[in-house]
Amino acid sequence: MIPVCKPWLPGNEKKYIDDAVETNWISSNGEYITRFEEDFAQFCKTKYAACCTSGLAALHLACSALGLKKGDEVIAPTFTMAASTNAIIFTGAKPVLVDSDPETYCIDADKIEEKITERTKAIMPVHIYGHPCDMDKINYLAKKYNLYVIEDAAEAHGAEYNGKRCGSMSDVGCFSFYANKIITTGEGGMCTTQNKEIADRIKKLRNHAFDHPRFVHSEVGFNYRITNLQAAIGCAQMENAKMLVDARREVGIRYNQRLEKVKGLILPKEKSYAKNVYWMYGVVLDENVRLSRDELKDKLAEEGIETRSFFIPMHQQPAYVNKTAENVPDCSGSFPIADRISRRGFYLPSSSNISDEEIDYVCNSLEQILKEN
Repeated sequence: MIPVCKPWLPGNEKKYIDDAVETNWISSNGEYITRFEEDFAQFCKTKYAACCTSGLAALHLACSALGLKKGDEVIAPTFTMAASTNAIIFTGAKPVLVDSDPETYCIDADKIEEKITERTKAIMPVHIYGHPCDMDKINYLAKKYNLYVIEDAAEAHGAEYNGKRCGSMSDVGCFSFYANKIITTGEGGMCTTQNKEIADRIKKLRNHAFDHPRFVHSEVGFNYRITNLQAAIGCAQMENAKMLVDARREVGIRYNQRLEKVKGLILPKEKSYAKNVYWMYGVVLDENVRLSRDELKDKLAEEGIETRSFFIPMHQQPAYVNKTAENVPDCSGSFPIADRISRRGFYLPSSSNISDEEIDYVCNSLEQILKEN
């Protein structure tokens, strides 16, 4: 089986973990944590970074640090992973959903303004599958209406918009280091920002919001601290960050070259303003293909090729449709692009260290199945 994605640990990961264990710095203090934050801030070209336990934790910390609360609204894409909207819901604020751009699958920046109300406090663009959102349009609206911008860059390590790194173009950028991410610590997350006050607040909230003296709390905080063990892996990954990003991008480029003439597939785009890092190489079946997406995935599995379906949009999620919380998003709108790509889209094996021979095998198998069906 060719896995849809596997972590790549090509450097000093084991060496640094062994060092953390041998020196007994295994919890939420240690030199690797500070180093990881500094390295990642430099990588993103931001002044500050604060690591935490997951991408969801990063998003929740960002929303909380910016003061989102009950009665507020945050504009977010319907085509995303649930962590984006759940983080908003945790604060008491309400997500307001927007359909996808038909080419990039990111939030359609041209449909945001119509969703802005007097209750809107922030916009949360999600850089889907490694392609940047149209940040100039989003930041223009944020400035016009005095809104915060929280970049969900969980899938976009090293991606760029007009030469600017994802995670550096907003009030807070949020990253995930889950095992399938381009840069991984197994589990983990990071907030990036240019604002010291926001960075300090995030670091306070992630650590139970301890005041001085310790065990005094003037507000409710969280335990979102990463361990020095995870940060040790992160430091080793950062030493090879350029190689990891370049390798993932090359996987996408090779797939593009191999599949560009295959009928029945809509391949991922790269807009003129974007550096797409192809976190996952996602294709959409043309409506003219008789096979369903799931039938095609099953046939690929028979050939030893693991795939994943695209995200199920937020407006289709039972937890939201059934109104399991008072501030879940309104799911009654029309989201035709998200519906289509969710029904027909899937991604192919996308590990950074997948071989050319494996890519060729995947492409040959996919092409043959489409020809026969």
